[in-house]
Amino acid sequence: MHDQGFAAVAGLDEVGRGCLAGPVVAAAVILPLDDAIMTDLDGVRDSKELSATRREQLAVTIRRRATAWAVGICDAATIDARNILQATRLAMHSALAQLSTPADALLLDAIRLPEIPLPQVPLIKGDQRSLSIAAASILAKVTRDALMEQLDATHPGYGFARHKGYGTPQHLAALQALGPCPAHRRSFAPVRSLTNAPVQLSLLSDGE
Repeated sequence: MHDQGFAAVAGLDEVGRGCLAGPVVAAAVILPLDDAIMTDLDGVRDSKELSATRREQLAVTIRRRATAWAVGICDAATIDARNILQATRLAMHSALAQLSTPADALLLDAIRLPEIPLPQVPLIKGDQRSLSIAAASILAKVTRDALMEQLDATHPGYGFARHKGYGTPQHLAALQALGPCPAHRRSFAPVRSLTNAPVQLSLLSDGE
């Protein structure tokens, strides 16, 4: 989009959309227009293959080198009240509103923000095709992992620090043994089967 005259193009991505517990976290990143950024952020596009340590290292570099960056968070209660798609959009709106440099165009990972009056390009597998989306993915992931580790301390026994709220066998076994805690999304199966919560109609289950 830079070749169309936009200077502050924000890449956005989210993490945690398919989880059974914890928040959905979105990040927005505007990168500078210089050749060195490609070298400084080498490996960012392979974010899903990175170790947690490498993601943390890259997150430090992204925060330092970005023209602007911000993170938005929607908790489990909001997800249950609004549905996961709307909560994801709310988290992205929050991230955009916090940018120190306002965006003039958006690159997104397969989602649109219809209430944001800016030019937008949704990209399938955007974190593999756009450096700013990939950078946003890393910031969102690092932020959410830290939040899940905090929830692990607040609600021990579920293994949040290990599985980060995804529906692993360990998590499902803990749910059966302990029942849901306040961090669980009660509109998501199989949490829903242990409560009287209404069904989640707009679940997008494509992982992070």
